[in-house]
Amino acid sequence: MIEIDAPRGFRFAGMASGIKKAGKPDLALIVSDGPATCAGVYTKNKVVAAPLRITRENLAAGKCQAILVNSGNANACTGAAGMQAARETLGLVAGELGLAPELIAISSTGVIGQQLRLEPFKVGIPQLAATLSATAAAAVAEAIRTTDAFAKVASAEEFGEPGYKVLGLAKGAGMIHPNMATMLSFVLTDADVEAELLDAALRRAVAKSFNSITVDGDTSTNDMVLVLANGHSGATIAAGTAEAEAFCCHLDRVLLDLAKMIVRDGEGASKLVQIKVVGAADADSARVAARSVATSSLVKTAFFGEDANWGRIIAAVGYSGIEVDQDRIDISFDSVPVTVNGLSTGAEREAEATEVLKRDEFIVTINLNQGEAEADYYTSDLGYEYVRINADYRT
Repeated sequence: MIEIDAPRGFRFAGMASGIKKAGKPDLALIVSDGPATCAGVYTKNKVVAAPLRITRENLAAGKCQAILVNSGNANACTGAAGMQAARETLGLVAGELGLAPELIAISSTGVIGQQLRLEPFKVGIPQLAATLSATAAAAVAEAIRTTDAFAKVASAEEFGEPGYKVLGLAKGAGMIHPNMATMLSFVLTDADVEAELLDAALRRAVAKSFNSITVDGDTSTNDMVLVLANGHSGATIAAGTAEAEAFCCHLDRVLLDLAKMIVRDGEGASKLVQIKVVGAADADSARVAARSVATSSLVKTAFFGEDANWGRIIAAVGYSGIEVDQDRIDISFDSVPVTVNGLSTGAEREAEATEVLKRDEFIVTINLNQGEAEADYYTSDLGYEYVRINADYRT
């Protein structure tokens, strides 16, 4: 298991509680040694899982001290019984840790529509509380996985005195699409960050990371990103300062690293592709065009087939809804131009581009030649393995 140097004042535990049939880790607990300033961003799906509904309510005041997470069961679309089960798990944590329920976040991921069995929580939560450790963050990263091929961890550090750390843990591989995706992310820092700044920084970072990725176009019911700042390093971050900008840059990097891991681990994916739209008239147009290309099934299958089919890309720009001049669009794969002024650069260039598509990671740059705005989106290829994984998901 990977070793993680966690921010000060946080403890972790993870275990196999029996929620998953295969006996894999499926229950985790994160605890701050004191109430932390907290901000959250949640799914925009109108169908919302029970734990997310409770967490959104609990954290409205901007404070959190513990997070309980389970994988293997989403506790979504489970009605009144699901809400009651979620509240009971919340009560179990509150009782075990001696905390007010409103200081606790609960989160679930897994199959939708199945009732949550409470026995694993009744047995597991006391064990988690008893084994909390400052060095066990990796156990949490393992326990929150579903179809993830690997645990997703990213970190940043502000050196100096007193300095601070930012640690991000995430899960996600399928149903990946804004806003947000089948993903959970928990970000922890031992800096003391003003509440309004923390909220604004999180929303900025999510917009450029988790809300700028796609695997399959589906948005799930349980998705959340939480950031907790407990101040145990002694570093204080106030809005409008150089320290605030540095903190925002650290948070941006951690979330973008996690987001790229999620796309790289997309179910059945073999490629991480950055769609970069430049030369747009405005930022919104750039983002809309990038998203249209990144979410196109035809584009994604061409990536899988290692086919430099720029026609699918320019078509996706054209139906994105923004105003474009097809006679001014340039497209390249990494540094290989395949389209200039809307026309092919020839078979030799397309052959070079095909070699680019054989890489695990590459950039598709689309220059609209209309202005100075730009935007990035991250996507994966789409192949046979995605269908196999999701056809068998509940079995």
